[in-house]
Amino acid sequence: MATLKVKIQEDIILNNQDYGSKRTLEVSSITSIVKRIVSVSTTETGLLGFATTSATDLSKSYLAGLFDEDDVRYIRITNLDSSNHIILTFRDEDSTEFAVKVDAGHSFIYPGDNSSGLADSMHAGGSALTVSLNDLVDITADADTAACSVEVFVASA
Repeated sequence: MATLKVKIQEDIILNNQDYGSKRTLEVSSITSIVKRIVSVSTTETGLLGFATTSATDLSKSYLAGLFDEDDVRYIRITNLDSSNHIILTFRDEDSTEFAVKVDAGHSFIYPGDNSSGLADSMHAGGSALTVSLNDLVDITADADTAACSVEVFVASA
């Protein structure tokens, strides 16, 4: 086992004032890392899948892999393209979804729970005021106007 250290740092001086910030998160008990660069086309495609170890429908294929939802602690998806954006769609066990645009060069971090992974980690619906968290089932991706290279980093316990 190892400890993953995630460091987020912003460096900026504006009007002679330093507004920089640095945050570090340590995620312990990591036993598996997957780091892949995949090509995302302009057609929505499965990027990452998540299931329980007892799931019966593991037949779907995902560009960056299928993972045990209880073990995933950290996900980073980086759009390596220099001009095109991608759309990431997150679907939960009730088939409700939310989508986010990740512009060229940007990253999206999805934090797993420190003890239960992706189980009960998201809510999508008409109202976020009444929240009942569900399991993340999969993440799909599609590129804007041309295929994009995307780096996927997943840390699991």
